[in-house]
Amino acid sequence: MWSGPRNLSTAMMYAFGNRADCAIWDEPFYAPYLAATGADHPMKDAIIAEHETNPAEVGRRCLDTISAQKPHFYMKHMPHHMIAGFPLDWASQCVNVHLIRHPARVIASYGAKMDHMTLEDIGYPQQAALYDRLGGVVIDSADIRADPEGMLRKLCAAIDLAFDPAMLHWPAGPRAEDGIWASHWYNAVHQSTGFAGAEGDLPELAGEAAQLCRDAMPFYEKLAAVRLSSV
Repeated sequence: MWSGPRNLSTAMMYAFGNRADCAIWDEPFYAPYLAATGADHPMKDAIIAEHETNPAEVGRRCLDTISAQKPHFYMKHMPHHMIAGFPLDWASQCVNVHLIRHPARVIASYGAKMDHMTLEDIGYPQQAALYDRLGGVVIDSADIRADPEGMLRKLCAAIDLAFDPAMLHWPAGPRAEDGIWASHWYNAVHQSTGFAGAEGDLPELAGEAAQLCRDAMPFYEKLAAVRLSSV
């Protein structure tokens, strides 16, 4: 599952993680990305200390034996973590799904946690490039929130996986599989037991944030045009 930040990605990981037949992995390339770029992210030093930072080793583990010997392995990946030189050949052996969200919502949410962001920080160009390279299924987070069961059924059908009603709800609180960064980023999802309801109007952006949204829109619209239909 490829997804930019603030994009329902953790809730989707919890949904798949609540299946008895599915192991999950939270942002495997986050620590390698931070170690390689020196990007100033919250908890950077702790993330690097706690998680594997060798991108080649992470890539190997993406195709290694599935943890807990479960039939399926759900990996939550961020497109902007896959910088030049990081291995990507493993992804051609996976089912690739691209989770998207309108840039205005991402920018408003990400801006509440980060003082500064660029187009590359929110991953829209990288995600469009990954889709061009890997193909796969596209699904919009707004469609999922508007109809969780209907859209998860469609997604499961598209990737040849039986739908499991357990995906619709999960226990409140953190999961053992959370990355160490969960304490900064996952407050809302830790309080949840299922998908939040349909979103309201788009947030109003001004200045640099509005320009950033305009820059991201062509990449979003490209993927939205081929997303799973909500009707």
